[in-house]
This record gives sequence, structure tokens and C-alpha cells, in this order.
Amino acid sequence: QVQLVESGGGLVQAGGSLRLSCAASGLTFSRYAMGWFRQAPGKEREFVTAISWSGITTYYADSVKGRFTISRDNAKNTVYLQMNSLKPEDTAVYYCATTAGTISQQQTHYRYWGQGTQVTVSS
Repeated sequence: QVQLVESGGGLVQAGGSLRLSCAASGLTFSRYAMGWFRQAPGKEREFVTAISWSGITTYYADSVKGRFTISRDNAKNTVYLQMNSLKPEDTAVYYCATTAGTISQQQTHYRYWGQGTQVTVSS
């Protein structure tokens, strides 16, 4: 079955950086668009960024543009989220997800989800 496993979360000071990874198995990874979403305490889960199956097209939420970068390595079945200039408001559980459709910002378009990894940014 499809499995997505996130890693790389942790505690970092404001202004610092983290790199999240999401390893996929049970699917032909290179055919799937991938996305990152996050959910802060007491808030709804929100879109962060997405990347097409080829890696050519990317989308970013306005709140992370210029600070976060999504990338993928189809040979390693892994998608990455490089997070720089982190802010306390970036604190959340970060989820990766995959869709067999085209790249999308809509959560409902994503069929498979990881278990999430906690990112905490201290001020």
C-alpha cells in the first residue's frame, strides 16, 4: 500500500532553517504530484506548497514564498521542503501528501497522506 513518511521536524529558533523529507513507497512516485500542508494548534490544515510530478511546476502559499523551497528526487522517491527564515507562526504539524492528478493547492485532491512531523519555531 502507499506510505508517506515525513522526517526532519524539530525545534528551531526564529530565523533558523529546517529541511523536511517525505519518503514515498507503494506507488510510482515519478507519476505523482506532491504537496506539503500544515496544521497549527487550533487551526485548520492549510496548503503550504506543491510540486508537479516532473518538478517543473511549483506552487507556494503567499505566507511562505521566498522562504520555503519544495523539491523532489524521483530516483529516491522523496520530496523535500527546505524552510529558511522560520517564524514562530510557522509552528505546526507538517504533512506531505500525494495526488495522482495534476498539481493542486486543494487538500481534497490529495488521496494519500503521511502521519506528519512537528515543527516548532521559538521566538
